[in-house]
Amino acid sequence: MTRQNAPVAERRPRRVSMEQVRERLGEPDAMIKSKIQDHIGEHTRRFIAHSPFLTMATADASGRADCSPRGDYPGFVKVLDEHLLAIPDRPGNRIADSFRNLAENDGIGLLFFVPGSRETLRVNGRAYATDEPDVLARMQTEARTPELAIAVDVEEVYFHCGRALIRSRLWDPAGQALAGELPTLGEMAVAQFGLDVDPRLLEARLEEGYRKLY
Repeated sequence: MTRQNAPVAERRPRRVSMEQVRERLGEPDAMIKSKIQDHIGEHTRRFIAHSPFLTMATADASGRADCSPRGDYPGFVKVLDEHLLAIPDRPGNRIADSFRNLAENDGIGLLFFVPGSRETLRVNGRAYATDEPDVLARMQTEARTPELAIAVDVEEVYFHCGRALIRSRLWDPAGQALAGELPTLGEMAVAQFGLDVDPRLLEARLEEGYRKLY
């Protein structure tokens, strides 16, 4: 039996242990290990204040992971003190995956981006949902105050080198042409749900929703 025709379990890539990973990669330099801080410092605070976008990783009690994008005007994430961040919950699809996960497992990982910067900022810690009025008031945008926020108790903070963004050419305007090769969201929805509608009608509704960001 060829590998291509083998059962699915046999076609999966083989698993290697952490010991084998270390054999391949080696150990990080001492300076790399020492860059991890347990608080928000001056430079990390400035990076967060300039960041309009982040990705948020959470997992439920069983370990089922989820990663979601969050974005708004630069500085939408508030540094409440050197050990505490607050992320506003803006209107979305109401599935609330992140809130559900944090109710079961409070671990969280954040990756902050600043457009044009090759480096990113990683923040790991523990988080929970809050409706604290003083916190929400600091996040008012377009005359709207969020209903909820996510408070993050910071445990690890460090900058990640720019190799991934350099390789991906993420900020290269020429790379944005790739988006034109993708099907539209309307086309994908029609195919996924077997709808008998013009995809352009769905796209028009989506654009209308985008105009109501807050």
